[in-house]
Amino acid sequence: MSSEADESPTDDSVGGRSTGSGGGDSATPSAWRSVVRSAGTRVLVLPLSAVLGILITRVIVGSYGKDAFAQYGLLVAIGALLPFADLGMSAAIMNAVGGSADPSSDPHVRRVLITSIRVLICSGTAIVGASVLISLFGLWPWLLGDGLMPGSGPVAAGLCLALIGITLPVAFGQRVLTGLHKNHVMIALNALQSPIVFGVLVLAAVTGMSWGGTLAPVVAYAATLLLSVLAVVFAARWIRPQIGAALRAVPRVRSERGTKVSDVAWPMLIQAVALPVAMQSDRLVLSHVAGPSDLATYNLSAQMFLPVWQVITSAGAALWPIFARARSRRASHESSPVPIAMGFAGAAGAACIVIGVASPWLARLASGGQITVPLSMVVCFTVYLVCQGVQYPLGTFLTDAEGLRYQAVLIVMMVPCNLALSIVLASRFGAPGPVIGSAVSAAVFQATGNYVLVRRRLAASRRAAARIEVSSSSA
Repeated sequence: MSSEADESPTDDSVGGRSTGSGGGDSATPSAWRSVVRSAGTRVLVLPLSAVLGILITRVIVGSYGKDAFAQYGLLVAIGALLPFADLGMSAAIMNAVGGSADPSSDPHVRRVLITSIRVLICSGTAIVGASVLISLFGLWPWLLGDGLMPGSGPVAAGLCLALIGITLPVAFGQRVLTGLHKNHVMIALNALQSPIVFGVLVLAAVTGMSWGGTLAPVVAYAATLLLSVLAVVFAARWIRPQIGAALRAVPRVRSERGTKVSDVAWPMLIQAVALPVAMQSDRLVLSHVAGPSDLATYNLSAQMFLPVWQVITSAGAALWPIFARARSRRASHESSPVPIAMGFAGAAGAACIVIGVASPWLARLASGGQITVPLSMVVCFTVYLVCQGVQYPLGTFLTDAEGLRYQAVLIVMMVPCNLALSIVLASRFGAPGPVIGSAVSAAVFQATGNYVLVRRRLAASRRAAARIEVSSSSA
């Protein structure tokens, strides 16, 4: 996937081609430190999140029944259906903050924050308005189907969507933290969501509150809002008084002008919309082309390998400000993503092998022996995640306006190819088919496609650096 596609960055000083001096074609120690901090934090919180996820399931099912758990799973997925809600603002914020020598006083950072917060307020208001209209017209059962509990279910759905809209204007704090090389702090903050939800549900169950099961997903979104506010507080302390000044300027539309962010926002938005279609449609393809057995096999396999993908994205996001800063100094060649990409690929492959060895035991534990994970699924997911390990650092390197446009074009081309491959291969091979299609698409359109532009950028940067050295020597 693209470097986003979490995530979803511009800076006036960020250009397509770098012209710096020094360094070689290698990853800097600071890049590796940032990656290790983010990946390590993610690895540390994964077991806690997994255990609490199981406990939350037990509390909901045990206290409120399977229907309440089905609704919980349905409603907590609404957020994943709105990856475009921030309209690409995350890219603008991370590029501006990450590329700045002094984010606490940089006027460009302030203007980007002002514009981004205004856009996020508009997007959030639209989502809250949509929630009100859908609730007033009683459309939730029609939109969400039988998984919604009668009576209180539509109320819970409306509250969940409204909380998504309310959270958007303060979600910028997490992007500021990433831009400040504090991605590990963001990961740790987000890990607090599960303990909060679990604590509230246990309290509701112990006190006999009948609303606990129905409002469980609402609690999850409320926790996200709380943690987003905390992220803004932390970010504001690190770059004081920048965020406070930006927030005060937001209402003064005429006297406080923002800055252009559309050059990175729209390609980021395209990726946010297209990537889920390209990479998250495998279950839908299997449901139509194969059958329940293949779909169950895919679901269990994907669940096993999901932690590897989470670590890749968490570690990859930490690279964003490093590459943005190198661009602003016109020294992109000093922070080449190629060695990092090879390191990511190797780590992803090793982790997948460990999971593959344990997959028979994990499958028995998770399904009671009813579902098996064949070797073909292990191999396919390993290849797919190795491709993702390669492409993620490369994609994060290409997060200026030109690079994001380039990636957006590749992803738009990838969507029909991936869907066609997945359909054909699923009809022939069953569950492994869509994974093969995704792996081939990621290898061609992301890993290889991004590598072509990365090498071109690095070569241009080295040539420019050499010209500067020659000019300095002549002087």
